[in-house]
Amino acid sequence: MDIEIRIIFAGMIRKYIYLVAVALCLFSCTSGTKGTELKVLQLNMWHGTTTVPNGFKGLTSIILQTDADVVLLCEMQNNKENPLIKRLTDTLNTENKVYYGAHLGHSTAILSKYPLKNETMPFKLENNSSPITKAMIEVNGKNIVCYSAHLDYTHYECYMPRGYSGTTWKQLDAPVTDAEFILESNRISYRDEAIRAFITDAAKEREQGNLVLLGGDFNEPSHLDWQADTKDLWDHNGVVINWDCSVLLQNAGYKDTFREKYASAVTHPGFTFPSANPAVPVSKLAWAPKADERDRIDFIYYYPDSNISLESISLVGPSQTILRGVQSENETKDNFIEPASVWPTDHKGNLAVFKVF
Repeated sequence: MDIEIRIIFAGMIRKYIYLVAVALCLFSCTSGTKGTELKVLQLNMWHGTTTVPNGFKGLTSIILQTDADVVLLCEMQNNKENPLIKRLTDTLNTENKVYYGAHLGHSTAILSKYPLKNETMPFKLENNSSPITKAMIEVNGKNIVCYSAHLDYTHYECYMPRGYSGTTWKQLDAPVTDAEFILESNRISYRDEAIRAFITDAAKEREQGNLVLLGGDFNEPSHLDWQADTKDLWDHNGVVINWDCSVLLQNAGYKDTFREKYASAVTHPGFTFPSANPAVPVSKLAWAPKADERDRIDFIYYYPDSNISLESISLVGPSQTILRGVQSENETKDNFIEPASVWPTDHKGNLAVFKVF
């Protein structure tokens, strides 16, 4: 009997050791694939936060509130004597938050908790503008090339179907609903040239095995938001239109983070402009005050790769909206991170949370 008990007991011990070994193996295998969280905030700063009283305080507040690892900024104020990016890094440092960034003298900049490498303006367009800043960071042993964009604001022709000019901002005699004519007019801007230049530059980075992120104010909607399901909404006046920049990016394989998580433009339109802002008069926010001018023109894109995954995406800013020249309550299902302090801009931003493996 004692021998049988010892045999049974030994068998139980062996089984226990085996199960513990399996559990340790599984833990070892999975713990290495949890990845490192990377929070990316994209935001237009509306003339370097100078338009909104205490706008700089609001900008630092939202960076602290979101605890963003990378901030893709645009519409910088080019003050060489007191560059905004240095003020930001100095101010955040007083809050025990170390960020890196450099002033390159253009309207875009990148702020990062990770040291920035090779920070440049990668190209110039025919009009001599440099609409994109580029820098590399290293996260979890992976190189990530970040691009911050501020595309041409002229020929903002998503106003045409709404009965307004995108060049003079004046009301037209009637809405323009010819999609081809709208696109031809839209292409007078340098937005599509900027995106083509980005795609070319980023392809070289991807060939070297680097991950790629792009964020900014495109001053152009996404074609994903102007299809048959929205043609009779938001003063689109029956127009279905394939806006160039988003089509170019999609065809090149890039993912629109907002539409990846929220496929329906009807339930989740994701409007980023114009944003409500209680700190300034509505007259400064509405450019087409008799129309529903709301659109999603601020984006974060990434190139899919096994070393990066999108966990979540949120709009950042007041949930209220501007509708026909009046501040109104939000009627969508969009998810907002509402600011705890002054909102510094007339846009809403995006906060994308990634995992880097």
